Amino acid sequence: MKTHFIAIGGSAMHNLAIALKDKGYQVTGSDDAIFEPSKSRLEKKGILPQEMGWFPEKITQDIDAVILGMHAHQDNPELAKAKELGLKIYSYPEFLYEQSKNKTRVVIAGSHGKTTITSMILHVLNFHQKDVDFMVGAQLEGFDCMVKLTQDNDFMVLEGDEYLSSPIDLRSKFLLYQPNIALMSGIAWDHINVFKTFDDYIEQFRKFVASITAGGVLVYNEEDPEVVKVVENAENYFRKIPYKTPEYEINNGKVYLKTEMGDVPLSVFGAHNLLNLEGARHICRQLGIMDEDFYEAIMSFKGASKRLEKVEREDKGTLYKDFAHAPSKVKAAVKAFVEQFKNEKKYGFLELHTYSSLNPVFLEQYDHAMDGLDEAIVFYSEDALKIKRMEPISPEFIKEKFKNENLKVFTNAEDLHAYWNTLDKANGVYLMMSSGNFGGLDLTK
Repeated sequence: MKTHFIAIGGSAMHNLAIALKDKGYQVTGSDDAIFEPSKSRLEKKGILPQEMGWFPEKITQDIDAVILGMHAHQDNPELAKAKELGLKIYSYPEFLYEQSKNKTRVVIAGSHGKTTITSMILHVLNFHQKDVDFMVGAQLEGFDCMVKLTQDNDFMVLEGDEYLSSPIDLRSKFLLYQPNIALMSGIAWDHINVFKTFDDYIEQFRKFVASITAGGVLVYNEEDPEVVKVVENAENYFRKIPYKTPEYEINNGKVYLKTEMGDVPLSVFGAHNLLNLEGARHICRQLGIMDEDFYEAIMSFKGASKRLEKVEREDKGTLYKDFAHAPSKVKAAVKAFVEQFKNEKKYGFLELHTYSSLNPVFLEQYDHAMDGLDEAIVFYSEDALKIKRMEPISPEFIKEKFKNENLKVFTNAEDLHAYWNTLDKANGVYLMMSSGNFGGLDLTK
């Protein structure tokens, strides 16, 4: 099968390209910019475009599938040529469904926790050498690629994202998967640039539940009232399995899960991670993994990349980075950090740089998000606001929305870095929350 990727360099897209190359497909692609690690990984597989840009002449009649990434625009010249030739054009999730339509599809959805839950499931399956196809949004220890596609595997585990499918397909990605087994971890308004109201956002999850195949299974977080409402109001038939935070305790900085089989030591911490773990356990049950085997495997799970991930520092200081930027994720990460390090001085840094996080209306969602930290710091770039053509935001406004008068607010990277350099990293513990890099801050030094 011959496939061509328009915008091959994206995090998700390049992993799918590699998976198809490994499956034996003929793969080509284009992009106007490709960064690391995508560049090296594509080059290693021999599918890195020789030059950057869009080349309509690459689009030929013999291409079986054109896969369109979100990074491309509607007026992309390669897309125009593909339409002109009448080629089959897929979005990323649409093509994944095409590859898995004859398999049992397991889809993990939710505003927060879906990457971690998917990672936990794959870690357990890998530990017990149970081979499945998959797609996950983070690099996992023990896995070379974030996407795996085979002819023979019976199951496919998919991280279900509610964001848009492609520039020409504005459906939420997870609506294309039609799960046989699904999980919903939580609902908290996100992607305000696309879903203008909370109800618009919730509607995607209503549609997701409605897309579960007849007689399927939904594992859901019964502690989230929005999730419960969506599940209770669903009109289609499926089996409902609720889950909640399990009992646990912290002894000498180590988390122990309380089970019928005794205390299980874990390598992750935080109530939200224990809740994620419980969801993963129920999904693994559906895949034939007994609880005893689940606990045996989960003890060695160290977390998904950039999800409360410990950073090895030259000075041996204690620092964790987290992809958290949406309010619900920030609150969960801070709560976990405060609980885990009760007797240490706790520093929490948050970078606001997404469209949603810099929106004055959305900023209301961050109230008390940094409470419990000894030092709370928020950084956002005034230049980023100009680039996004957004109105200026004052530090006082940020403090007001976070409801934290002691909040330190920095609006340029130089001032933030100067403050960072005054801190003795060997004393205290540090939580760095961002999907960016704090203006180029080196967290290892």
